[in-house]
Parts: sequence; C-alpha cells; structure tokens
Amino acid sequence: MPYTTLISPDELLPYLKDPQWVVVDCRFDLFDPAKGEQDYLKAHIPRAVYAHLERDLSAVPTGTNGRHPLPTIEDLISTFSKWGIGETVQVVAYDDRGGSFAARLWWCLRYMGHKSVAVLNGGFPSWERAGFPTTSGVENRPPRSFKSLIQVDMLVHLDQIHSMIGSPDVLLLDARAPERYRGEEEPIDPIAGHIPGALNRFWQLNLDKDDRFLPPTILHKEFERILGTASPQSVIGYCGSGVTSCHNLLAMTYAGLHGARLYLGSWSEWCADQARPIETGTGSQTVKL
Repeated sequence: MPYTTLISPDELLPYLKDPQWVVVDCRFDLFDPAKGEQDYLKAHIPRAVYAHLERDLSAVPTGTNGRHPLPTIEDLISTFSKWGIGETVQVVAYDDRGGSFAARLWWCLRYMGHKSVAVLNGGFPSWERAGFPTTSGVENRPPRSFKSLIQVDMLVHLDQIHSMIGSPDVLLLDARAPERYRGEEEPIDPIAGHIPGALNRFWQLNLDKDDRFLPPTILHKEFERILGTASPQSVIGYCGSGVTSCHNLLAMTYAGLHGARLYLGSWSEWCADQARPIETGTGSQTVKL
C-alpha cells in the first residue's frame, strides 16, 4: 500500500536504494531563502533531491498574486519529471520545520494527481536522532515522465473567495500564528489581519514537542471542534502564502477528514488590494482549543 500522508524514519529506511522511491528535501527559511539548500548540501538523507520553495514549488510573484504563487502545470510536470517521479513512484518529502514546507510539495503532487506522496514525520531532525545515514553534496535522479491528472476541485481562486465570504457553506481556516491572525503583528505582509469570517488553526498545533504530528485520533477531535456541524469539504485553508495552510490540510487528511481545499494565494494575495475587506481581533466565530 502506498504512503499517502505520513511515514516514519523507520518505515523509510529500508527503501533508500529502491528506484521506485524518491525522497525530496524541502528545507527552507522564509527569512533566509538560501539556508535550506545550504543545509541540504552539508547533510541530507541519501539519494534525496532538493526542492527550493521559491524556485521549484512557486512561480514568480507579481506583487498581486501572493508571495508563493503556484507554478504553471507545465513547470510542475517538468520539475517532477526531472526528479524522477513517475506514476508508480512513492515520494517522501521532508524538512526541519515540522513538515511545514514538505506539506507544500505533498499538496502540489496530490493536486497534480499523484497520491503516493507522504511527509516524513518529525523530518530531518527525527532522522538524525535515529542515527540513520546522511550524505552531502548534490544528488540527481534518473528522469521519468510525470503524468498529471489535475484535481481542479482542490484549489480555490481569489474570485471565488470574494463570493464565499459570509457563506454558511464555507469555513475559511487561517493557519497562521494567532497574533498574525488577530492583526496584532505582521512580520511579512504589508497589512495585518485576516479574511472576514475566517477561523484560526495555527499549524503548529498539529505537532507534539518533537515536531511530530499528533495521533490521528487527537487531530480528528481537535478539527471536529473547529468544524462543528460543517463538513471537511466546506473547509478552505489559507495562510500567508499557501505553504503552512497545506500543513492543516495534511493533518486533516491524516485524521480521516478528507476534502478540504486550498486558497493558495492566501493572505499575501488578499491584502495586496486595500479595497478588499479585512478583519482583526478574534471575531465572533473564532474557536479556542
């Protein structure tokens, strides 16, 4: 059976030399974009290729389309083919931030129709703590032909968000830190606040003290408290730029709550036009866990 949400270091170890497995290092630092690749060159899981958030998993921002817009379908096909991801390949993504960047690749591959992708639970720190092997330098994989089958319903666009505000059939879920959601501080984007009506589920709440995902039973209960009577399919996740929101979607899927969608442009796209409504504070709908 393929791994489609999480995989442990112990589960990955036997497959390091398997040509049907591709490991992708997604380490990144929003405030130091070169750091993740530098860390990869120093030490990474053997045979892992490197995915740069801004070079490989994002298009060039224009100032109005968010900080990490989605690449074109053609660019994603080219990138995944270069990494050797074919139809029968199992992909494992990891980082050193609790899966917050690896989840972006997880979502992108699923959006492109490739379901055999999992995030390494605990990431590179967990791999190192286990005493498992690492290597250095650049790695390349034999290319394969990536076959895409776009899952259009997984993605929500800006014009749709406008029409969804206030709808009882939609639950906007903001993955940013509570102080950013409330508009008390904004270290990255020019305007603070959140999309009106959105609830807050900080992505780090999905993790334990060792940056491993909480058990699925616990995650299920916590997300059900947010959902109330709403269905998982009504959830539209967003964050600052469509990265950590994928973490919430991964956590929900791992917990058996399927069908949540992603507003990839997220707050950085929404707040680019000052005419769009914003909300600050907790709001009457905020659920406290």
